[in-house]
Amino acid sequence: MTGLDLTPERRQIRDAVQALCDRFDDAWWLERDRTATFPHEFHRAMAEAGWLGIAMPVEHGGAGLGITEAALMMQTVAASAGTFAACSAIHINVFGPHAIVVHGTAQQRARMLPPLIAGREKACFGVTEPDAGLDTTRITTRAERVGDHYVVDGRKVWTSTAQHADRIMLLTRTTPRERCARPIDGMTLFYTALDRARIEVREIDKMGRAAVDSNTLFIDGLEVPEADRIGPEGQGFRILLDSTNPERILVGAEAVGLGRRALDKAAAYARERVVFGRPIGQNQSIQHPLAESWMELAAADLMVWRAAALYDAGRPCGAEANAAKYLAAEAAFAAADRAVRTHGGFGYAREFHVERYFREAVVPRIAPVSRELILSYIAERQLGLPKSY
Repeated sequence: MTGLDLTPERRQIRDAVQALCDRFDDAWWLERDRTATFPHEFHRAMAEAGWLGIAMPVEHGGAGLGITEAALMMQTVAASAGTFAACSAIHINVFGPHAIVVHGTAQQRARMLPPLIAGREKACFGVTEPDAGLDTTRITTRAERVGDHYVVDGRKVWTSTAQHADRIMLLTRTTPRERCARPIDGMTLFYTALDRARIEVREIDKMGRAAVDSNTLFIDGLEVPEADRIGPEGQGFRILLDSTNPERILVGAEAVGLGRRALDKAAAYARERVVFGRPIGQNQSIQHPLAESWMELAAADLMVWRAAALYDAGRPCGAEANAAKYLAAEAAFAAADRAVRTHGGFGYAREFHVERYFREAVVPRIAPVSRELILSYIAERQLGLPKSY
């Protein structure tokens, strides 16, 4: 069930992606989670099938489709056995290069996009810093211009896939915050080689999604050619904002997919598990929470597609994109929680997989933006309330 109008073309996308994902079952993903092994085979299969370029320009090897089709693909991936880990392995390929598409030169697009689309290169996203968090204007990673290149020093944190990435989308300061007219000024964006001689990549041991690494980066004297700068110097924050709404829409779509995967597992178990001579799914204490999750996921799904339609039409969609991410993340977390509790003690066992879904359902609640900041955004932009931070 989906709130999206499934045209024949969209149905074909969903069915083809689902067939590919079905080749990687729960047991395969559980092993990746247990051993913290990057899903290279899955990434390669998605690249070979052409899915990594779904929203990229046709002239560079992409499919040239919209965020609606990209979100449909990612929701289908999230509803598979790989859930959020599978999404995270390819997520940046969908929204990350958007800055290059919109603000890069023709030469940059021709040089940077084809290797990503073909899967020959992997990229990571270096924005968040330990002492800045969600207040991106306070980043301190510094890019100093020296002749025809920049020298970068600083730190980044929660940089996914950096253990295996060849390239990094890197946000820096080229002018200190205190010397800027506005806090959002003075930041510059680069897409450049992840030079491991100058960047130490240290993996973070974390709660879930072990198949896809998260890292702290220590950058010391990284030389970045001027040709790797995306857009004008000092405009990096504004350029990055072009990716925020697509990212929120994609995360919302992924969260709905994850929630539905957990809900389907719970419903199947509730039909089969017999206690006191009857299936537990016959009990309203089991039925009603699962029914609530079905409705919550369906409602969130509608907001995802509303936001995607607005974005693809070139219309403002900030409120809808943020609301889609918020509603979907909350619904997915509730569905995963209910899936674990429906399984009872077995829900805590890895072999039933719902505990893995639950651990991964935490991610969209806190990233890429917290639920509290979304609530503040809606309060200010939609209700006209004063800024609270």
